[in-house]
Amino acid sequence: MRPFEFQRAASESEAIAAAAAGARYLAGGTTLVDLMREEVETPEKIVDINRLPLNYIRATDDAIVIGALARMSEVAANQEVRRLQPLIPETLTEGASPQLRNVASIGGNLLQRVRCPYFRMLDAPCNKRVPGSGCSAIDGLNAGHAILGTSEHCVATHPSDLAVSLVALGATLSLKGPRGERTIPVEELFRLPESTPHLEHTLEPGELIVEVHIPNGPYARKARYLKVRGPILLRVCPRIGGSRSSRGERNNQRGPHRRGGRGHPPVAHERCRAGAGGKTRRSRQLRDRGGGFDGGNASALRKRVQGEAPSRNDRSGTRNGRRSGMTTAIGTPLSRIDGRLKVTGQAKYAAEFNQGGQAYAVVVGSTVGLGRVGIHR
Repeated sequence: MRPFEFQRAASESEAIAAAAAGARYLAGGTTLVDLMREEVETPEKIVDINRLPLNYIRATDDAIVIGALARMSEVAANQEVRRLQPLIPETLTEGASPQLRNVASIGGNLLQRVRCPYFRMLDAPCNKRVPGSGCSAIDGLNAGHAILGTSEHCVATHPSDLAVSLVALGATLSLKGPRGERTIPVEELFRLPESTPHLEHTLEPGELIVEVHIPNGPYARKARYLKVRGPILLRVCPRIGGSRSSRGERNNQRGPHRRGGRGHPPVAHERCRAGAGGKTRRSRQLRDRGGGFDGGNASALRKRVQGEAPSRNDRSGTRNGRRSGMTTAIGTPLSRIDGRLKVTGQAKYAAEFNQGGQAYAVVVGSTVGLGRVGIHR
């Protein structure tokens, strides 16, 4: 780890001033410290914000309000959160190990960096780490990378489970920075990669996440979280019951539905978004910038996944199977003969075959310089 200057902030204004001058905020440090050890991140100054009074959890008449420094484990165990917003504890429990949940903050979880292995490999080109150097994942190992909201400069997936649920529930963020305070929807915190994948958030220099507001909407107590692991890696916020229209009529169509792990930002499933009553600005952005989950592109995407040739209607407005000035329905074309099997769940993995009598080895890394490894039988 390279030397750096350390400051412990005693107030929000002190922390914001330090960050505006180039310092990096430190809360739980579960992402930043790891990246500093690997020299992926090399900040010259760190400002510790853990003494700021932002670790509260409050239940109001219309929302749950969570301070940005509240730990994931504290929020997941809070009885009011479990009663009013069961989706949040489920998401936090699925999103990290107990050790990480005890340390990681809510604000830091939303700002964590991507898990793309090339981002952490200093000898591999990565536009997030070194803008303009290229994207190794496009022609490399990319089975777990994004297919929605990508660009020719980056195909990394969004890493935060919590962000997916907060977007589904219509949560907002209270921010404070050198130019004052403002409130934004969680969905607007994240940028699409486009030509600047190193810019991941819409925060201004020095801006600090103060708290998260989660409204007690019609789906709050009905929402559930499902995280699918294995051959199909995607984080899903599934169907959340029915709702009533403004006229009081029963609507049994699907409620808000968000998916993570397959797109650069949290994205909405196209059929659930249509059922929820229309399209948002983010859905149009993903469609217009190569996200490929709306309209004719969605049809082409489904047929590509199923191994079928796109119909003539799917190719309308395209040149050689592509829309003019855009990538294809699922981003830059990649030569992956195993793609169809993986996305349809037919692919076989080594862990599925137990031959018996085989020896297994695991490489264990540790931050402890001296220790003892015990064998338990």
